[in-house]
Amino acid sequence: MRNDKLIRARRRKGWTQEELSRLISCEKSTISNWENGVSNPSLSTAFRLSSLLECDVNELFLNIKIKESQKMNQSKRASVNNKSC
Repeated sequence: MRNDKLIRARRRKGWTQEELSRLISCEKSTISNWENGVSNPSLSTAFRLSSLLECDVNELFLNIKIKESQKMNQSKRASVNNKSC
């Protein structure tokens, strides 16, 4: 299934697939595969993308919207400030 949230998050930053691929040291085709639902990134790469795109990893890859109270608790534990996709 196509990952529209990943596509929107990348575009919101104004990055092409190629630019994002350079930022995380992978091939452009890898970004395309993730966006088109052909494959998924490793857990560590998913968190890196989440950080770069400033988007919650759960929403970005699991399509799970976390309640605001849960986000506040998470942000206390996490060093990365993630925004909703």
